[in-house]
Amino acid sequence: MEITGEGRPPLYNSHLETGTRAIVILEAAYPRALDLARLTWFDHLVVHTKDIGGPDSLHPALPGRTGELLIRRRLVEESLSFMRRLHLIDVTHDETGIAYRAGDDASAFVNLLTTNYALGLKERARWLIAELGDLDAAHLTKRVADQIGRWSVEFQGEDSLPRQRS
Repeated sequence: MEITGEGRPPLYNSHLETGTRAIVILEAAYPRALDLARLTWFDHLVVHTKDIGGPDSLHPALPGRTGELLIRRRLVEESLSFMRRLHLIDVTHDETGIAYRAGDDASAFVNLLTTNYALGLKERARWLIAELGDLDAAHLTKRVADQIGRWSVEFQGEDSLPRQRS
């Protein structure tokens, strides 16, 4: 568990919070598996849906919010590992690389999330997967670049671009 300088777990962007968003996204995408790059983008977009023409965002439209994408990859990766240890996420691999899928217990976990925020998150995750889930890597990259800025896509580098899954 991460600890802040004050000796407490962080309130925002903890492994638990980010991992919970990942499980909600993966449950909405089930049975599809999503790679780390796509999950990193989706983690940002699921709380900023208005930025890509979707429902009102769960998080405020703060200036510089697209910069969150630049630091999010490591946090998402660590959060996926944390949720995997809890048996809520399965890891798959094929010729395109490593991807993540909602585990057997993910649906039951997601069903326990009943706050207004959690219900909004689940609704936006379903919208996000319906809107972007089937886009191939090139079309997803273009959509993100068109909507939130080319610099975010380019700065993350080639390793952060979604791979085409078979």
